[in-house]
Amino acid sequence: MPEMEPYSRHVLVCTGGFCTENRGGRAVYAKLASLLQRHGLLFGPTRVKRSEAPCLGVCSGGTIVAVYPEGVWYHGVTVELMERIVVEHLKEGRVVEEHVFHRLGAPAPTDFPSTD
Repeated sequence: MPEMEPYSRHVLVCTGGFCTENRGGRAVYAKLASLLQRHGLLFGPTRVKRSEAPCLGVCSGGTIVAVYPEGVWYHGVTVELMERIVVEHLKEGRVVEEHVFHRLGAPAPTDFPSTD
């Protein structure tokens, strides 16, 4: 059986070509490893796994980045914003709210409670 080392979060980066011009997600994904290393998040109990995805199904507002287990989805992620996400969200536990467009389990903006 394979074994998995413990990790605290998993970051998915869309590297496809539909949500950004020039496949900007590739630069974000490439920078992520060095950012995780610089901030001590590659090993140990605070380890963060990273994966690239050819498409996360949003196809606009990219580069798209999703952080789990929280299920926080960011839009418009640049290399500079990825550094903020690593420091503020992954290291310090504060979501970079102004770039969040979706949260797992949150109602969509058009979902309103019933008035019955």
